[in-house]
Amino acid sequence: MPKYLVIVESPAKVKTIKKFLGSNYEVMASNGHVRDLPKSQMGIDFEHDYEPKYITIRGKGDILASLRKAEKKADKVYLATDPDREGEAISWHLAEALKLDEKKQKRITFNEITKSAVKESLKHARSIDMDLVDAQQTRRILDRMVGYRISPLLWQKVKRGLSAGRVQSVALRIIADREEEINEFIPQEYWTLDVLVRVPGEKKPLTAKFYGKDKKLTISSKEELDKILAAIDGADYVVDEVKRAERVKKPPLPFTTSTLQQEAANVLNFSTQKTMRLAQQMYEGVDIKGSGTVALITYLRTDSTRISDEADRAARAYIGEQYGEEFVGKQPAVQKGGQKIQDAHEAIRPTDITRTPASLKDALSRDLFRLYQLIWRRFAASRMEAARYETTTVRIKAADYSFTIAASRCVFEGFRTVYTDSEEEKEENNVITGNIETGMQLTSGKIDTKQHFTQPPAHYTEASLVRTLEEKGIGRPSTYAPTITTIIARHYVAKENKNLYLTELGEAVNSIMKEAFPSIVDVDFTANLESLLDSIGEGEIPWKTVVENFYPDLDKAVKEAEETLEKVKVEDEVSDVICEECGRNMVIKYGPHGKFLACPGFPECRNTKPYLEKIGVACPQCGKALVIRKTKKGRKYYGCENNQECDFMSWQRPVEQRCPQCGGYMVEKGSKLMCADKACGYICSKN
Repeated sequence: MPKYLVIVESPAKVKTIKKFLGSNYEVMASNGHVRDLPKSQMGIDFEHDYEPKYITIRGKGDILASLRKAEKKADKVYLATDPDREGEAISWHLAEALKLDEKKQKRITFNEITKSAVKESLKHARSIDMDLVDAQQTRRILDRMVGYRISPLLWQKVKRGLSAGRVQSVALRIIADREEEINEFIPQEYWTLDVLVRVPGEKKPLTAKFYGKDKKLTISSKEELDKILAAIDGADYVVDEVKRAERVKKPPLPFTTSTLQQEAANVLNFSTQKTMRLAQQMYEGVDIKGSGTVALITYLRTDSTRISDEADRAARAYIGEQYGEEFVGKQPAVQKGGQKIQDAHEAIRPTDITRTPASLKDALSRDLFRLYQLIWRRFAASRMEAARYETTTVRIKAADYSFTIAASRCVFEGFRTVYTDSEEEKEENNVITGNIETGMQLTSGKIDTKQHFTQPPAHYTEASLVRTLEEKGIGRPSTYAPTITTIIARHYVAKENKNLYLTELGEAVNSIMKEAFPSIVDVDFTANLESLLDSIGEGEIPWKTVVENFYPDLDKAVKEAEETLEKVKVEDEVSDVICEECGRNMVIKYGPHGKFLACPGFPECRNTKPYLEKIGVACPQCGKALVIRKTKKGRKYYGCENNQECDFMSWQRPVEQRCPQCGGYMVEKGSKLMCADKACGYICSKN
C-alpha cells in the first residue's frame, strides 16, 4: 500500500486531521516557518538581483530531520500549510529545505478542518503557487529593508534599540495624527431644547426635539436659546406634518478577520491579539466530550465575506427548522466593491451550524464560548431576513419654530432574533400607540434645555484602528494584530481603558520618521505597496520589479538621513540633579519608556530615577512647579511636582496666563489658548 506524508503548520492540527485519514497517512507538523532571513544581517544579495539568503531557523533542525526521515518512507508528500500567502511560502520553504522532488510533492489547502474538507482537498492537490510565494517573499524583503536600514538610525537618534517597520510606522503615524487633531480641537458651545408634548388620549408624553425654521438650526449660545424660549412661551403646539414609512435594517455580513477583531473588541473587550489566539484554537480544534478534537470555525485570516454553497444551504435549512421559513433570508448580503479581496477564502463561520453555542457551553472555556457565540450568531444572522420597522416622523409648529418627533416600532425582528451589533443605534424612546394627524393641537409640558460642547475626535481603540487600516488598504488580515501588539510592546503607544495614546517615545519616533522618511510613513504610498503585492500574487507583476523600484529610494533617503540626523544628534543633557550615591550631576537619557535620569558614572554607579521636566508654570492649586509626568503605561500629562500632597493634573499643557473672564488657569489648544473651565469657554490666540 502507498504511504503518504501530510505536513501541517501546527501540532494542534495533527490530532484533528489524523482522525480523518486512513492508516496510510502520516501527519506531522512543521511548527510554522522552517526557514527565514538571518537575524544577524540583511540577508539580501543586492549585487545579484536582490536574491534573498534563507537559513534554517534556529531550533528547527530536529523538526526538519524528522520530516526528512518520514519523507523518505513516503510515496507522496502533501504540503497542507495554511490557505494564504504565508502558508504558501511555508510550503515552498519546506519543499526547498527537504529537497522534495517536484513529482513527489503536492500542495493542498482547506478552509476548514473537517473530514469532508480535508478529503476534498486531496482530490484537488496542485503544485505550489509561486506567484503567492513571491508576493509573500516580497513583503518579507520590503519589511526587512525598512527595518534593517532605518532602525539603526532610530537607535542613534533616540537610543536604546528602537525600531521601525513598514506597516507599524504608518499605524503609529495614524495614531499620532489623531492625537494632534485632538490636541488642536477647540470645543464649540451648543444647546439642545426638548419639549414634552401630549397627544389627546395618550397617557405617556412624547419628546419633541427643536429643529429650527425652514432648515435645521443650531442653537449656539444662551442668548439664542433665550430668544427662542421667549418666542414659544405660551405658543400653541400644532401638528404640521406626519410621515409614516417602513424602515428595513439589513442583516450583517458574516465576519472577516477585521470585523471579527472590531466586534470582539467592542462587545467582549478582547484585544486583537487575544481574539486571534482564541480563533486559532477553534480553527485547529477543541476537545469536545464524546466527539474528540473538533474544529469549530473556518480559517480565521480572511477579507472575504463569501460563504460556500454547502454551508449556505445548511444554514438556511437550520434557520427554517428552528425559527420558521419567514426568517430565512431571500437574498444573501453582498460585500461592497472596493479593495482587492482574496476570495479564495470564505468568511469566518462555524464549521457546523447545528453545533450551537449552548450545546458547547460546558466544553469551552468562558472566553472561547463567548467568541464562538459571537461568530455563530453573526453567521446565522447573515442568512436571515432583514428586520422591519414602522417609523413615524411628526413635525410640530410652535410660533415660527419647528419641533420633530421620531418614533419607530419593530414589526418583524428578522435577524435581530439572534444578533444585534455593538454599533446599532439606540431605539427612540418615543412610542406612538394612538392616532396623530395633521392639524391636531398638542398639550405642551416640561421644557428641557441643556448646554453642550462639541467633542474632539475620539482616540483610536484597537477596533477603530483596525477599521482605519483596512479602509486605507494598509496591511492585510494577518498583519493587524501583530502591528498593534508591536507598537504597544515597544511603548510607542499606551493602551488605557481601550484607548490608544501616543507616548513621549512614540512622538519622538514618529517625528523622525516623518522628517527623514516621509514616503515610508505615507498612508497612500503604503496602501499602493499593498496593491502591488496583490498584483504579484495574481501573476501580473514580477516581484523583483517592485523591489528594484523600492530599494534605491529607500537607500537614498537613509544616506541623506544619516547626514542630517547626525548633525542634530541628541547628546546626554546634564541636569542640576545630584546623584545621591556618588555626587555627580545626573544626565538625561532616553530609554524604551521615554526620558529618565541616570548617573554618568555607569557602570561604577548604576543609580537612575524618573526625569521630571519643569514647564515653567506654577501649579494653579498650590503654587509649586508643574512638571511633565507619565501614567504607568506612558501617556503624558501635566502634574504638580509635589504630587504627594497636591492632586492637580491636566492632559493639556497649562500656561502662566490667567483667564480674563473667570480668573481660572488656561491651557494650550493648538494655536489657541483656552480656559480650562469649559463652562467659561474663553478662547484667545497664543500671540
